[in-house]
Amino acid sequence: MEATLEVRGLCKHYADGDRLVEVLNHVSLDLAGGRSLAVTGPSGSGKSTLLNILAGILAADAGMVVLRTGEATVDLATLNDAERTRLRRRHIGYVYQFFNLVPTLTVWENTVLPARLNKRLDLDARAGELLDQFALSARRDTFPEVLSGGEQQRVAVARALVLQPPLLLADEPTGNLDATNSKHVADLLFSAAREQNVALVIATHSEEIAARADQRLHLNVDTPPLT
Repeated sequence: MEATLEVRGLCKHYADGDRLVEVLNHVSLDLAGGRSLAVTGPSGSGKSTLLNILAGILAADAGMVVLRTGEATVDLATLNDAERTRLRRRHIGYVYQFFNLVPTLTVWENTVLPARLNKRLDLDARAGELLDQFALSARRDTFPEVLSGGEQQRVAVARALVLQPPLLLADEPTGNLDATNSKHVADLLFSAAREQNVALVIATHSEEIAARADQRLHLNVDTPPLT
């Protein structure tokens, strides 16, 4: 099966005063549609950095990130900032730990926001189906401030899936949820990967969630500073 996501030799470092601290050191992976990868490791090991590079939010210092979108095969390293933004907007779903819902938009408006940004009015029906599936239809006209944490995160997952992206990234998506809501959100993410042929990369501190993934990548924080 051809990989939806292919990563080879990915490296990233940050400046710390007069030192360069290596965060990612030649990370490589392959992930096909319908499969899930858990990225684990202690705080500071580079989990969020990796996801941000896969999303095109950050540029890697070295290495290759190839995404097969169904329309084209794209190496993110060859794109400029504007091109990475367009790729992310059209083909990558991102679920954040702190939800990142727009407070002035309703549940419905938050869910269809990616479709509106891409001028895809034809996806309204899909948005409605996702709200039904995630038990959010009754909250359609509600604003985020009155939603529970679990409801907000379910809206965030629906928003990330509305464009049917080939790649779904989730950065500690259950980190602010209780056990019941954590399981519910995890169920939604893993079932979406399987049923919608999405490649799911989920960064997590939860051993229970990591154990559900098809693959695992563990990052360490013991890399010494580069001189």
